[in-house]
Amino acid sequence: MPSRIDGPLKVTGRAKYGADNVVPGTVHGYVVVSTIAHGEITAMDVTAARNAPGVIAVYTPLEPLVMQPVQMPMFGGEWWVPLQDKEVIYHGQPIGFVVAETFEQARDAAMTIEVTYAERPAATSIEDGMDTAEMAPVPPRNAPPEITALAEGVESIEDALAASPVVVEGTYSTATQHHVAMEPHSAVAVWDADGLTVYTGNQAAMFPAAQLAQALGVEEARVRVVNPFVGGAFGGKAFASAPAFLAAAAARDLDRPVKSALTREQVFTATAGRAGTIQKVALGAERDGTLIAVRHDSWSSTGLDRAFTEPTSHSTSPEWYATQNLAVTQRRVPLNVPPVTFMRAPGEAPGSFALESAMDELAIELDMDPIELRLRNNSTGPSGHDLKWSSKYLDECYRIGADRFGWASRSPGGREDGDWLVGMGMATAMFPAGRFPTTIRITFRDDDTAEVATGGADPGTGLLTVMGLIGAESLDIGPDQVKPLLGDSVLPPGGMSGGSTATASVSSAIMIAAAQAIDELTALATSAGAPFEGQEVSYEDGRVVAGGRSMTFGELLRATNRMSISATGSSAPGEETTKHSFSSFGAQFVEVRVHKWTREARVSRMLGVFDAGRIINEKVARSQIMGGMIWGISAALHESLDIEANGRFANADLAGYLVPVNADIPEVDVHFVQYPDTLHNPSGAKGVGEIGVVGMAAAVANAIYNATGIRVRHIPIMIEDLLD
Repeated sequence: MPSRIDGPLKVTGRAKYGADNVVPGTVHGYVVVSTIAHGEITAMDVTAARNAPGVIAVYTPLEPLVMQPVQMPMFGGEWWVPLQDKEVIYHGQPIGFVVAETFEQARDAAMTIEVTYAERPAATSIEDGMDTAEMAPVPPRNAPPEITALAEGVESIEDALAASPVVVEGTYSTATQHHVAMEPHSAVAVWDADGLTVYTGNQAAMFPAAQLAQALGVEEARVRVVNPFVGGAFGGKAFASAPAFLAAAAARDLDRPVKSALTREQVFTATAGRAGTIQKVALGAERDGTLIAVRHDSWSSTGLDRAFTEPTSHSTSPEWYATQNLAVTQRRVPLNVPPVTFMRAPGEAPGSFALESAMDELAIELDMDPIELRLRNNSTGPSGHDLKWSSKYLDECYRIGADRFGWASRSPGGREDGDWLVGMGMATAMFPAGRFPTTIRITFRDDDTAEVATGGADPGTGLLTVMGLIGAESLDIGPDQVKPLLGDSVLPPGGMSGGSTATASVSSAIMIAAAQAIDELTALATSAGAPFEGQEVSYEDGRVVAGGRSMTFGELLRATNRMSISATGSSAPGEETTKHSFSSFGAQFVEVRVHKWTREARVSRMLGVFDAGRIINEKVARSQIMGGMIWGISAALHESLDIEANGRFANADLAGYLVPVNADIPEVDVHFVQYPDTLHNPSGAKGVGEIGVVGMAAAVANAIYNATGIRVRHIPIMIEDLLD
């Protein structure tokens, strides 16, 4: 299987990320952040900062950079632009920008700024803020916050639960988390006669370009965003960051290139993370395990901007299992905390912890194998919809996973191994299979290479490699002849590398563009004065063929005095969305060892089996799934942002914000059930980027229960939770 195209560049340090761009005359901007969670700035003494060595300019809400509001109706309405008002709504909010000749000079000067606030009480706890909860539209399509589907003659979900022979209920909670991408948010902004160029890591060049154009009051065509390499994103770099807005505005004001990068601690507050959630789940079933009723009520934290609601209940319970009666609600709790946003498997990751823990509890109550319970409630499509799944091989994922993992040897009470209590757990994983509208430009060149280009992004997912493979396959040439290009807003719009959509979106457009490019090439071959004038030609193996002779496309271009020939092709969700529902599916298996005396929990084995359509490159896909599964372990046993009463993050660094290290992760086993889903898109591929994290935290919690008999309904699970 081909290795990653960008691998050698990354491991040798030659890959150039946003802040790696060096422009002559560049100055450095340092972001100043608030030290209170709620109030108003009444004064900022910047005298010492302005007089500090190397300082060029100091900007504050009292003396702001000129920017305009940004409208993003698809993603929550108006987008917050820094330094445009004196209101402070969370601790760590950007409130100033110091520009100096060096980063160190800007940072040191920023430390001298004295801020006076009119402080107000702050709400920082989701538990304490439940009384302020409000019904919230659910992203990404602003679905209604409440969904109810009842069987004929049933008056309410409570009646359905009351009529169920077996009922389990529980309240589950998940911690606030952060993306913690290796590359901090940064930007290098340069103005010239053509307009603005910004080098910044993001998941879709076109979205930051549009935002910056709006904020700066210039035509979008005069803003170029460049991001060929992105050091991790996971939803946290979908849009323009505070450094991008500030660097671009300051560069225009100073007529000098400006570079700005957040410190690691600032990344935790001056960007957005994952909401904390509280979820109440009730399941009613027949004694044979058939679900009669599912109720799933969710609360998620959100910033006072209310820009995003974590769709935990909506993303799981209406789709995962067949039930006669369903009721889900989604509420948000506005708090004086940093904004929340999409984070890998938004909704599904925390939502699956609650639903899949509850399903495990129901299996125990029924004295039924957890896999059998899930098989008996297999869904053929989302509840309340006539659109069935385009394809679904989840039952095969269960069977293969059980066999590979040795599930038959699992004891309902776990087992002992010396000083360790050993348990097995499993959970379902699902994630919607979607596509973004995408345009691809394919260019045949006279050196017998072909360029495949789009303005999307590869934030470490391997999309460049996939583009190369699909391009080679569609053009019937070798992968070494294909040069994929990504990460530049001047390229054709390529959608977003998010929502596990990139491979399906890009590969579908490549196939269409390739056919267009081949048509252009054969038309050229038969044109007046061309080598195959007047003949009927065909194209195969990268060659134009007719009359017993052939020429490579490079030879044809040289023979016609052409350096290149190009064509574009576009693909977007179409009428198939009115005929089917689409999802990737999987089954997660975990073995956990809990020490009898110390209560330390260690994951000793893990397996994920996935139905994600055609796998274009198994090496890249396996890497994505492994990363997601490790994220699930991290959520289950490590990750939590601890918010103090004053709104400050107590652990906003990589010393206190715990993520797994190599010693925490055993060998990860991944298996793909490969059935191309051409009802979804021509390439048959469905997403693998996010499904790996889904269900994993629940599988860990279920394994811990199997080992210890202790049911923990919150994550992360700590040693103190497992004390007898």
